[in-house]
Amino acid sequence: MTNIDRLKRFLKPRHIAILGGNWSDVVVSQCRAFGFEGPIWPVNPKRDEMGGETCFATIEGLPEAPDAVFIGINRHATIEAVRILSDMGAGGAVSFASGFAEVGDEGAELERQLIEAAGDMPIAGPNCYGTLNYLDGVTLWPDQHGGSKRDDGVAILSQSGNIGINMTMQQRSVPIAYMITLGNQAVMGVTEFIEAMLDDPRIKAIGILIEGLKDVPAFSRAAIRALERGVPIVAIKSGRSEAGAAITVSHTSTLSGADRMYDALFEQLGIYRCYSLPGFLEALKFLSYAGSLKNNRIASLSCSGGEAAMVADCSTGLDLDFADFTDTQRQDIRATLNDLVSISNPFDYHTFIWGNEDALEATYTAVLRCGFDVTQIMMDYPKPGLCDVSEWDRAARAFAKGVKATGAKGVMLSSLPEALPEETREWLLEQGIIPMQGLDDALHAYECAAWIGQHHARAREGILPAPLENVAVVGETDSRTLDEVESKQELATYGLSVPEARTVSAEDAPGAATEIGFPVVLKAVSADLAHKTDAGGVALHLNSENDVADAVARMRHLSDQFLIERMMGGAIAELIVGVERDPQFGPVLVIGAGGILVELLRDARTLLLPVSRNEVRDAVEGLKIATLLRGYRGGPVADIEAIVDNIMAVARYAQANRDSVLELDVNPLLALEEGAVAVDALIRTTK
Repeated sequence: MTNIDRLKRFLKPRHIAILGGNWSDVVVSQCRAFGFEGPIWPVNPKRDEMGGETCFATIEGLPEAPDAVFIGINRHATIEAVRILSDMGAGGAVSFASGFAEVGDEGAELERQLIEAAGDMPIAGPNCYGTLNYLDGVTLWPDQHGGSKRDDGVAILSQSGNIGINMTMQQRSVPIAYMITLGNQAVMGVTEFIEAMLDDPRIKAIGILIEGLKDVPAFSRAAIRALERGVPIVAIKSGRSEAGAAITVSHTSTLSGADRMYDALFEQLGIYRCYSLPGFLEALKFLSYAGSLKNNRIASLSCSGGEAAMVADCSTGLDLDFADFTDTQRQDIRATLNDLVSISNPFDYHTFIWGNEDALEATYTAVLRCGFDVTQIMMDYPKPGLCDVSEWDRAARAFAKGVKATGAKGVMLSSLPEALPEETREWLLEQGIIPMQGLDDALHAYECAAWIGQHHARAREGILPAPLENVAVVGETDSRTLDEVESKQELATYGLSVPEARTVSAEDAPGAATEIGFPVVLKAVSADLAHKTDAGGVALHLNSENDVADAVARMRHLSDQFLIERMMGGAIAELIVGVERDPQFGPVLVIGAGGILVELLRDARTLLLPVSRNEVRDAVEGLKIATLLRGYRGGPVADIEAIVDNIMAVARYAQANRDSVLELDVNPLLALEEGAVAVDALIRTTK
């Protein structure tokens, strides 16, 4: 039996053992309260019973190896208990105790012993709160929680136990099927839990809250399998702020960083990244009830011009299409209203028909027939107990009739999260309407569902990302830097375009310039000159042999070798193409605005290797400077395909040398009307 098979056994157990005292007493009671029907075996040598169940004195005295175990004893005793359970063949265990790797060297040694004791047995934790399976009534959880029994829903995997507790208390009708707190992830982490859950059809979406990943290639394989299965994954990754990357020999390190690499990872794997807990929960709720969307066309109804304007404003920057109605659709909608109502999307239908259920139904139905991917009605209920809400209920019933008549995907949205009562939310769900709470969070949820839908569509066509490869351990101390000439020659063999050039001595430089043809560029050649311009090692626009001789004289203290290169003009924009090595991700590709704008604009995209041509093209077209490349204000249009050709050349080099390349900088890559050319390059590798 593989460890994933054992983990499935742990997640859906036939029987449970619970070790410990007062904390574990709560676990026994919780499991029975949630309807777990299998045997529960408390283990405590000092007690006769726990939560109404007879205690066993020892683990060895259990009737058989338990499928799932809650270990609520101290950290030292936990290690021996795990060893016994593993030898017995137990399915898996929650390790509740803290005091492991999170507290320093002594704890790290205890965690190493715990891993050794576990062997192939899955462990959640240590230093975790536990696991909640609301599908099967398995609550290995020593405290209060706010969930309820369900038939299906979303699985949430959280490194933070406290955030996990908080999310179970949500009042948003998010159908939580599993809440798994991961703690230190010593034995099993987010990757293994995803793998174990993908075969359960009751799991409609998976949400992960992580600080980082221990094994990025393994995670990529699990996420690709989720794409193949059509299971959406939504993520919050903490640690977005960065102290800043130190400039070494290249500029690339200022543009990359661990957080950007996680962005690239999620982008590649079709995982939508959220930046707040409310947004995370609303996205999971929508995905659970609606699934992913084929497209991003949204229609919005409200009886307020202010609300319609807020929808338009809040959707700015999101990939959502509030397409206008066609002439025929506008006529059909107008037939249900008077001539004082202007019909557009987002749509303010005014209050002329408010309270008239039949008239509301006619208007709502006309809009619902228009074929949008999502049709939302905005309605905030009054504060409970404040007034009669019958008119709001009439509008809700009218919308429900329209949804039933058309089969459209309908959403009722309260602009404020608290303005949609639980009773109303439950009624809406019974009618097949999704209750969404909070305007911004709802709009992000629609974008999430459409974005994931695009990735799932590509997966159904067999277009899947390549899994990441394992990263070789490379020592930074034993490295060598190639000078510009060596770097360009190396990259040219992989297809990088470089200017015509000569490498010459000081004496031969003027003659070489004449052979190439003026104007030329002169550069001092040395592997120690990472930033030649700052050191005075570059002279541009040299138009005669005397100009070249004078420039050589100024640089003689820097090198005795010089590069004479044709001066390239007509650049529409300058790009940087770099490679940065990360201990987890290996070599990663960075594309951005280059030249002197690198640090100023910080306009860059990070891509993980291996990378496809389409991914590179999308990255280039997603840069801010793409406006220049497309021909700003009637200006010349850059040769995008040539830019992509050159970037792919760098990517091929980095992939072929992934175990040795440390840094690489092509800056700038000049984007021309015809072609693209790299006028500077530098590579640092292991020796």
